[in-house]
Formats: sequence, structure tokens, C-alpha cells
Amino acid sequence: MNRKKIIFTLQLGFTLAVCAFLVVPVVLSILAGLTVNYFVGLESGLTLRWVFEVWDGYRDTIFRSVGIAMACLLITLLLGVPTAYVLARSRNRLARLVEELLVLPIAMPGLATALALIATYGAFGGFRTSWAFILVGHVLFTLPFMVRSVLAVLSAIDLKILEEGAASLGAGFRQRFFDIVLPNCRNGILAGSLMVVTLSMGEFNMTWLLHTPLTKTLPVGLADAYASLRLEIGSAYTLVFFLMIVPLLLAMQTLARPRPTRFIRDDASDDPTPETK
Repeated sequence: MNRKKIIFTLQLGFTLAVCAFLVVPVVLSILAGLTVNYFVGLESGLTLRWVFEVWDGYRDTIFRSVGIAMACLLITLLLGVPTAYVLARSRNRLARLVEELLVLPIAMPGLATALALIATYGAFGGFRTSWAFILVGHVLFTLPFMVRSVLAVLSAIDLKILEEGAASLGAGFRQRFFDIVLPNCRNGILAGSLMVVTLSMGEFNMTWLLHTPLTKTLPVGLADAYASLRLEIGSAYTLVFFLMIVPLLLAMQTLARPRPTRFIRDDASDDPTPETK
């Protein structure tokens, strides 16, 4: 066995070991949610009883998490894409300062952000006890990811020349934004959407302080299930979480793939020799 094969074998073994380290706990957790008795093991048999109990007892948290994630995505799109566009057009010190300020909610612990929201808006009883209060925290946490994703794409293209070319052909601001800017930052929008939805669905630290007994989200319900119920129910809750989030990730990854580029000849007569088979 030569040196290259040895290096390849070691790299493959290391990769498989890391994958096993990450995947095996997930598989064991899923199996725990499908066994009749986790402490007896697979000998006790497989069942969907715990999954049905999770659905009966926690389906409101599942629907609430999905609703918050979708609302969070909509708001971050409406705020993040125009913000990224303005920052891409205005590459000055003020724009850099705004960009850094947007990252503050990520740099700060989620608990600190939650305490700041409670101290500021906690006196508004109806707002404090609604799911919209959690939504505000999720928007603060996820907005920088949307802005950074779109800004990275817009910074990689010569946006000014594209807009000037479109303006010279008579395109107004609205037409330039929807026909030039948005199509060119499509991949950044999809990548940002992926991060916003997954982060909102799985956010726990901030939500733990912002929620009330009537506004639990999926991660908070998961923690509650592990703390107060049987291990099998908590593991079944984890299985339900995976069944929700994995198809979403796969769908968004598929949408985020670059579109194939098609080359069309301007004049077929440029090629005097016809193609023969």
C-alpha cells in the first residue's frame, strides 16, 4: 500500500469516526422513542405509542413553532433584503457601523436579549403573553443571518454597473430592484431563509425566558418532556422534531442549488458546418 492510499484510508477512517460520533446518539435517541421500554431495550419491542402521545399532548407547540418560524421568515425577508441592498449600495463608515450593530443580537447571549425584551416590553400584558413576543425575539436573533447572506451575494457582483445599465435602458427603481437585484441575490435569499427557519424552529435559550405556559414552542416542549415525563416520550418528541426539520432542510437545499447556465447562439449561420450524426 503506497503513501497516498494510506493517507486516504486514514482520512476516510477519521471521517467515518466523526460521522459515527455525531449520528449514533441521534439514532439511539430515535430508537428510544420507538421502544416499549428503553431500559429493557429492543427486546421489549417497537411501538408508536410514544409518538402518538407526543402528538396528542404537544401538537399545539409544533404548530406554534411552525407559525412563528414562517412569520419570522416573512419579516426577515421584508426587512433583511432591503437592508442588505442599502448596505451594498452604501459602502461607507455609517453602513459598516449599521452592519456591526446588526450582529449584536448574535454576539450577546440569548438570555440577555430575552431579559432586555422583558424589561422593555414586559409591562404590556397582552403583548407579553402572546406568541408575537417570542416572534420579536426570533426576528432580532435571525435578522443578521438574512442580511449577511444577501449582502455577501450583492457584494460579490458589480451591482452599481448592473443598475446603471438598466437605468440607461429606461428601467425605474422598482423595475431595477425586482428584475435586477432580486434575481441576482436569489442564492443569498435562499441561504438566509434556510438559516432563519432552522434557527427559529430550534431556538431555545431566548424562548425559554420569553414563553409563557400558553406559548410554548417546540424546543421548550422538548425540554419539558425530557424533564417531567418518561425518557421514551422525550425521545419520541425528538423524533417528531427530526421528521419536521429534515424534509425542510432537504427542500431548501434543493432550491438553493445553482440553476444551470444555458448558452444560446446568436446566429446559427455562424457555424457553417452542420452537425451530422
